[in-house]
Amino acid sequence: MINYKSFKILSFLAILLFLNSCGNFFRGADARKVSPDPRERVKKNLEEGKGFRLNTAVKDRIGRGGNFEFASSNELWRASLDIIEFMPLTSANYSGGIIITDWYSNNTDPNETIKITIRFLSNEIRSDAIDINVFYKKCEANNKCVVQKNNKNIEAELRREILKKATIYQKQTKSQNKSYYPTPKMGGEAN
Repeated sequence: MINYKSFKILSFLAILLFLNSCGNFFRGADARKVSPDPRERVKKNLEEGKGFRLNTAVKDRIGRGGNFEFASSNELWRASLDIIEFMPLTSANYSGGIIITDWYSNNTDPNETIKITIRFLSNEIRSDAIDINVFYKKCEANNKCVVQKNNKNIEAELRREILKKATIYQKQTKSQNKSYYPTPKMGGEAN
């Protein structure tokens, strides 16, 4: 077992060894090899992979296909939840871009239930941006149930209502943003 005095000496030697080895790491730049112009230094660092520019990093992230970031500010997402608000939800996954309702029955016929899934294929408000599936389940007295898909009328009606509401949300968002970010005048001055 190492005694306290030996431990102190070994710790001191380890610290000295560590500090001595850091000499190459903290070495300054050679003024003859480094340009005094900061733009040239930034360009060189970017070429060597030592940094990034925020505007290109954001453009790259936005421009990639298949990466949909959903949030409560997404007009399609909000409109879909508002249209099917009367139905209980099984899953509502922003990052996966899918809403799945539970089986729902109005009180007129408890043996007939409906289930809806909405998949988001894009953030844009277009008819092909959402994929809607409606499932019907009809059960007989002995709990024998039949599930069917393919009700194009309800799917088309849901799509139309969601797009209509999403367009309203988008217009509201744009009008709110105009008040926060006024358009510049011709002379380059803001309102």
